[in-house]
Amino acid sequence: MQIVAQGWLVYQLSHSDLSLGIVAFAGAIPALVVLPWGGVVVDRVPKRTVLVITQASAMMLAFILAALAFAGVAQVWHVIALAAALGLVNAFDAPARQAFVVEMVGREDLTNAIALNSMMFNGARVIGPAIGGLLLASVGTAWCFFINGLSFLAVIAGLLLMQLPAAAKGRAKGAPLKELAGGVKYVFKHVEQFALILLALIYAVFGLSYGALLPAFADQMLHAGATGFGLLNAATGLGAMLGALFIARTGGGGQRGQWLIAASLAFPVVLAIFAFVPVFAASLLLALLLGLLFMIQFTLINTLIQLQVADEMRGRVMALYSLTFFGFQPFGNLAAGNLAEYWGLSFTIGMSAAIAATLCLVVLFLVPRMRKMA
Repeated sequence: MQIVAQGWLVYQLSHSDLSLGIVAFAGAIPALVVLPWGGVVVDRVPKRTVLVITQASAMMLAFILAALAFAGVAQVWHVIALAAALGLVNAFDAPARQAFVVEMVGREDLTNAIALNSMMFNGARVIGPAIGGLLLASVGTAWCFFINGLSFLAVIAGLLLMQLPAAAKGRAKGAPLKELAGGVKYVFKHVEQFALILLALIYAVFGLSYGALLPAFADQMLHAGATGFGLLNAATGLGAMLGALFIARTGGGGQRGQWLIAASLAFPVVLAIFAFVPVFAASLLLALLLGLLFMIQFTLINTLIQLQVADEMRGRVMALYSLTFFGFQPFGNLAAGNLAEYWGLSFTIGMSAAIAATLCLVVLFLVPRMRKMA
């Protein structure tokens, strides 16, 4: 809801596509620099404490933006600065949120919990913009920001009411720089975990970059306009929810590595077909499949990392995993947008799919043990 209102506010203030891109990119810079350090903090401080602080900080940023909008003094640089500040908050929130799951549910229910969390997230991704659009039209941007701020109170209350095991506390005791280096060394030493993070990086940069081109693709290639763009997003979100429900129901069936490889190889094939089939009905089905395969792939990557990582390293390893999305994915989106200007939408998406497939095959060739991961 906030993203919808924020984008509309920036466009109202600037009427500039570049300003929209800068605001979207502003949140990635702090994440790229700070996220690894966020993992160090998560391993040193109780994760619930980190989450309460990050949620309270995000709430205050939403209220500040609401106040600026209510007062009618908001400027584009305000939004950019607040987006960057939220990116800084997310650099600590993302690894804490990922690492906190196992403390809430235990290892035996980890796959189910990650899948259900992913399903809820993608449900919100479908419902949130719709609610945001209705509120934007009826009461304006300021109220969207204010209501978003209020919503954090429920999250903070839920965190404080949780009954956690007494052992759920930070364990890292060394110097921060040494702990950061230790986390990187740990990932490089454990080949399967390194391969899983590398796979996530490949698809975050190349596989998911088509999302940045989707508005133009819906308009220019499918001639479906804003309605078609909304339906494509809804189909992707529905597919993601189905994929999460499948993993939540089956847990990967004890063959998580095989399911991961199947989804990782199928995704670029479907994406390549999507790039060159200019039929809207077929595109909706392909978008649903892309959402389903994406969710199966990333839920299993998350699960396999969390099942293997040592508890004392969990925050730092999950920070490196989160870095693939928060830190590097925006660069893939930026590159895809620039290339599409010169080479066209279909060729750019198809080329991204080919690069993702090639790099995936290289990883699987170098680390064949991934297919036996359970």
